[in-house]
Amino acid sequence: MLMLRSGMRVAEVANLTLDDIDYQRSQILVLCGKGSKDRVVYISDDSAEALAVYLTLRPIVKERRVFLVEKGIYRRQPISVRGIQKRIEFYSKKCGVSASCHQLCHTMATQLLNADADLVSIQDILGHSGVRTTQRYSKLSNRKAQRDYFKAMDTVMKRTSVQSEGPGNME
Repeated sequence: MLMLRSGMRVAEVANLTLDDIDYQRSQILVLCGKGSKDRVVYISDDSAEALAVYLTLRPIVKERRVFLVEKGIYRRQPISVRGIQKRIEFYSKKCGVSASCHQLCHTMATQLLNADADLVSIQDILGHSGVRTTQRYSKLSNRKAQRDYFKAMDTVMKRTSVQSEGPGNME
């Protein structure tokens, strides 16, 4: 849920600590993310709720990292990147869908773009240094392209109408 809603990468989720979460501001501080850069990502209401539920079920241990192994000899130790990837693989297979941790980032970027978020804002959230990388992540849906077209065309038509009504524009 956190990767899908915040755009965090699997390594960022694995390294997330309790101190990085700011429920008051609905944000998470990602330390040493991609390219060893720090950035802020945001917590949607549903992911904040899911995270809060998880934290009430999480064993009380001294470990500051949020996500822990639940079973086996590494029980109560921080879950690894590979451990998270295996869980995503297991549950996606169980649900009959194809999904990976990386695809969750792509999906979040696409959903934001299709909900009219600015590409530069998505770039900032994902921590990309260039907007071209963000463009590759985000797939524009036909519905968004259609909305953008008619919105822009409406503006064009209004401008054209004003210009054609002006003096000397008798065509």
